[in-house]
Amino acid sequence: MMFHFSMKKVGMVMEKIDRIQDTPIIYRNLSYEKIEERESKEGELVFTEKGVAAVDTGIFTGRSPKDKFFVEEEGSKKNLFWNDVNRSCRQEVFDFLLEKVAKHLSGKPLYVFDGYAGSRPSSRLSLRVVSEKAWQHHFCTNMFIRPEIEALEGFEPEFTIYNASGLTNPDWEEHGLHSEVFVLFDLHKKIALIGGTEYTGEMKKGIFSVMNYYKPLEGILTMHCSSNVGREKGDCALFFGLSGTGKTTLSTDPNRLLIGDDEHGWDDEGVWNIEGGCYAKVINLNSDDEPLIYGAIRKNALLENVLISQTGRVDYSSNQKTENTRVSYPIFHIPDRVEDEVSEHPQNIVFLACDAFGVLPPVSCLTIPQAMYHFLSGYTAKIAGTERGIREPQAAFSACFGAVFMPLHPTYYARILGEKMKKHKVNAYLINTGWGSGPYGVGTRMEIKLTRSIIDGIFDGSLDHSDYTHYETLNLNIPNQMGSIRDDILHPWASWKNREEYEAQARKLASMFIENFKQYEDGSGEFDFAEHGPKLS
Repeated sequence: MMFHFSMKKVGMVMEKIDRIQDTPIIYRNLSYEKIEERESKEGELVFTEKGVAAVDTGIFTGRSPKDKFFVEEEGSKKNLFWNDVNRSCRQEVFDFLLEKVAKHLSGKPLYVFDGYAGSRPSSRLSLRVVSEKAWQHHFCTNMFIRPEIEALEGFEPEFTIYNASGLTNPDWEEHGLHSEVFVLFDLHKKIALIGGTEYTGEMKKGIFSVMNYYKPLEGILTMHCSSNVGREKGDCALFFGLSGTGKTTLSTDPNRLLIGDDEHGWDDEGVWNIEGGCYAKVINLNSDDEPLIYGAIRKNALLENVLISQTGRVDYSSNQKTENTRVSYPIFHIPDRVEDEVSEHPQNIVFLACDAFGVLPPVSCLTIPQAMYHFLSGYTAKIAGTERGIREPQAAFSACFGAVFMPLHPTYYARILGEKMKKHKVNAYLINTGWGSGPYGVGTRMEIKLTRSIIDGIFDGSLDHSDYTHYETLNLNIPNQMGSIRDDILHPWASWKNREEYEAQARKLASMFIENFKQYEDGSGEFDFAEHGPKLS
């Protein structure tokens, strides 16, 4: 799939970038072979010994959430949940920077990706990404859904990103922005601008934020989760979890077929992948623990910020540049996948929490209101060493397991989740992938084999019984039996040396949940779900 247009031949196809003048050539939806040619010719990156492209994204190795702003206009003013994540900028600032972006891109060879976010045709968003580097085009080709050649005739994008990564904004203070970097969205004009950062995740998560705005207003739930289905039963499962909880690892299951590893939609027909690829962390990656991801890193994948020797060998253990080393690859690099990336409605939802306090049980069953509570809480824990200044476990809460990507109020998404769970009779579980037998530094990390056996037990019906213990402090129903797993493992307090210490730690975590959830209690009683979370008598 390769289009190589001069500006004269582009004509109406490129009407969305008519502000850009004197562009000598436009490369549109290049094949992987042609992308590699351009990357090599421009000297943008290096190649590993296996022929995998590897890029250095400059000083930015992660997103710049404080540089993200939305234009305040009639629609966004009414719908957006304005806070320290969803911040507003003036229309005139956006328009000024749009002109600067157009001028910056003028006279340069440009790369244009036209494609889709969403594998279900009836629910997807058509998109266009205009960028100035071949490897940025490479990333889009990996991560978004690639259209057939015929679909590009008369293609009309519903949303456009202009990635002017080489442009900064020296007037940022005057404009009321955070820095010279800018990631701006005009949801009325349906345009996003990126400047001053080369981190590719800005494009991926920018489109996800856009989907999280438009689609829920249509009654479609967009979710920061991974998803897979059983090979024989076709039972769909959703996995929610913040970074480090095992979301990608656990959904990439040799006994099941992957739908997608990070972003999904749930409409009246079922579940579908928003993306056409995967964007996985590769720090400490090895073939034993994550064989499918390791095997997916082959020609046409794109590594970011990894350490490579002079012979082209990748050192996945190195954090010399960043802990956030990454790889993007098209989803067809995963052999065990659902071909069309769609499924029927889910049967099971799994919330993953890396509990460094060591008090959450390995698995507990949730009612629908409890599921909505934990969906809104989005809990995990940071441990010592992950960030400067952290010396003991700290609770981290992110609404809907992705608050920074959610432009609407979190309860808007939670209501849709509850409605769909009730309508389609979906089960929900909370799983601890963190510590047991004590907190971080004292206890031990849950073994991946144990967590996988629990996941398998959810799918094979091992929890379909009524033998449960209700633990009041955390307000959770904990199974007393699950296959061959011992009850002292299922009951977290049983593995602690001192029950009183366990109870003190559990009350500490419960108080953190309670304090965090106060932001969702408006006093009206319309969304009063606090009673379904932890309690302190």
